[in-house]
Amino acid sequence: MLITPAIWLALIILTALMLEGCAMVGLTLLGVGAGVGTNYTLDGIAYRTFTQSIDDVRRATVLALKRMDITLERDDATDTGRAIIGLASDRRTLDVELERLTSRTTRIRVTAKYAVILRDRATAAEFIAQTERALEDLPALSRKAR
Repeated sequence: MLITPAIWLALIILTALMLEGCAMVGLTLLGVGAGVGTNYTLDGIAYRTFTQSIDDVRRATVLALKRMDITLERDDATDTGRAIIGLASDRRTLDVELERLTSRTTRIRVTAKYAVILRDRATAAEFIAQTERALEDLPALSRKAR
């Protein structure tokens, strides 16, 4: 069977229309981390970098847990920073990873999990927002020059 140029053109257009969503995924991946504020991975992990020491971000994280009525389950030192786990009353787990980038820069990575495999992007985003508010509320004398 011979495929005419018109059929080739129709196939190319159809393929382009079907792959349009895939291009958006690629563009999203390229854009992750490019903006200011909270960013997300495709699997619902929220992260943000603060120009604050890891100690200040840790104190703000603990304060954000208290504000959101989330119980602090663990707060452990890691090779790169801190691993903090919180538990909400609905059995939702908040995994918070603080990574020291420099003495004045800390990256926070938050995963809110429930029902074993499901992720809650909205709760992770709100936790980062509450952490940012808590950082603003820390006494000015405890913060180092930005």
